[in-house]
Amino acid sequence: MQLPNNFASMGESRAWHRPPGQAYRGGFDDPAVAWHDQVMIRGVLLDLSGVIYVGTHVLPGAKDALSRLRDAGLAIRFLTNSTRVPKKDILARLRQMGIVIAGEELFTPAEVARELLAHRKRSPHLLIHPDLMEDFQGLAAHAARAVVIGDAGPAFTFEALNAAFRELVAGADFLALASNRYFRDDDGGLSLDAGAFVAALEFASRRRAEILGKPSAGFFAAALASMSCDAADAVMIGDDAEMDVSGALVAGLGCALLVRTGKYLPGAEKDVDPGPTAVVDDLPAAVQWILDRSGQASPGAARA
Repeated sequence: MQLPNNFASMGESRAWHRPPGQAYRGGFDDPAVAWHDQVMIRGVLLDLSGVIYVGTHVLPGAKDALSRLRDAGLAIRFLTNSTRVPKKDILARLRQMGIVIAGEELFTPAEVARELLAHRKRSPHLLIHPDLMEDFQGLAAHAARAVVIGDAGPAFTFEALNAAFRELVAGADFLALASNRYFRDDDGGLSLDAGAFVAALEFASRRRAEILGKPSAGFFAAALASMSCDAADAVMIGDDAEMDVSGALVAGLGCALLVRTGKYLPGAEKDVDPGPTAVVDDLPAAVQWILDRSGQASPGAARA
């Protein structure tokens, strides 16, 4: 992964949460917002879990929807905040589901962390899931330290959190692979994600974590740069109104679509600002939305 030269200065694009009672400003589907029939769309960024699959099951119509994007000649990149498994296992899981993507099309926070650790000459103190450890093997040792926190799952013990806290108090850099609040787990229920534990360490250490995955502007920029696409000409598709959608818009993407699959909860689009460009049922509906507005709709295709 090639990071933008100014990755560290690009900001985190943390979405703003609307106070209770404040009016919702929607996207293109809001009648108060001016509409343009045609938009320049050259690239599409997609979340994985909750958009293409949940657990070990591909969501209905997802494979055909991805094929339609490729057939339309649109550049595609996949951005995941999943930090429980290494990149190679994500690619293998997709292949088992019948979805083949190239390694360079998939962007993960662990890759960003490796790049930054090497560039800044830091040795990591890892508070991550045991399965992700292999993505951090082979790094050179340095005197300076950096706490790297991801979704450690059952490894989030008091002892592990306290050890990370002590590193931060001693001056270690503070790198969070992601800060999502929750995710749709393999059993179908919602589970705590890394964000709650990042917040706990921020509170205790009085330090602010540097977020490496979504909604980091640098994370979006790295994916866009890899396909030579300007942010204004790209669309993000995700199930997380805060990290995927609002984060993408703050990072400068032209459009961001929220799907009602995965972790989506009714009304989630009203809790962030900027709100999604549009809220659609699923990935096939999102793809149809894109093709309709880029002048590439196929005859007889179902409309969002």
